[in-house]
Amino acid sequence: MITKHSETIKKMGLILPTAPKPVGVYRPTLVVDHILYVSGQAPIKNDGSLIIGKVGSDLNKEEAKKAARQVGLTMLSTIISHYGNIDNVKRVVKVLGMVNATPGFEDHPFVINGFSELMIDVFGPEMGVGVRSAVGMNLPRNIAVEIEAHFELHK
Repeated sequence: MITKHSETIKKMGLILPTAPKPVGVYRPTLVVDHILYVSGQAPIKNDGSLIIGKVGSDLNKEEAKKAARQVGLTMLSTIISHYGNIDNVKRVVKVLGMVNATPGFEDHPFVINGFSELMIDVFGPEMGVGVRSAVGMNLPRNIAVEIEAHFELHK
């Protein structure tokens, strides 16, 4: 049975930002062998602006965790807009979370939990958790967080 993630999103009252258009030469989504690859997403607010700043100086870890959750909302919007059928997603497979952090900031996994917890809410406690990396680096346009993910699709 295919779970109706679209109904879950609606019931949760989630407001998804407009899916971003590519800002370079890449595809926002690509399907290969029942895996949906989603390119790195930024924390886009509902007004179209970005959550920016370096974690550890401009943003604290709680603010950064909220930014990571916003990346999740952006990713859901991207899946719906560019792939088209969120209900065909079976599970989260792999997440790469990148935090725009100062050299002394060490709680990258806590930040990326903002994304992962949203995926659990939408896809469930078993299917919403995949393998994951959470790392710190400098990010383009000073965005607070960038996340890319892979999802298994129903066959």
